[in-house]
Amino acid sequence: MRKYLFSGAVVSAIFSGIGVVRATAAGPRDWRLLLMWISWAASLAIAIGTVAEEAKDGELLS
Repeated sequence: MRKYLFSGAVVSAIFSGIGVVRATAAGPRDWRLLLMWISWAASLAIAIGTVAEEAKDGELLS
């Protein structure tokens, strides 16, 4: 779990999620908001997948 919390990619995705939440609360509800959420979810999934892949590669080398 610690490897996910301290990963720069995951931390960056979480902070960008804060921006998306603020845009949702303050901005208009239109198609761009939906694209923002889809983009955030994709970036979070890629970040988590990258950390998992690096962990798996590290286990194979050990």
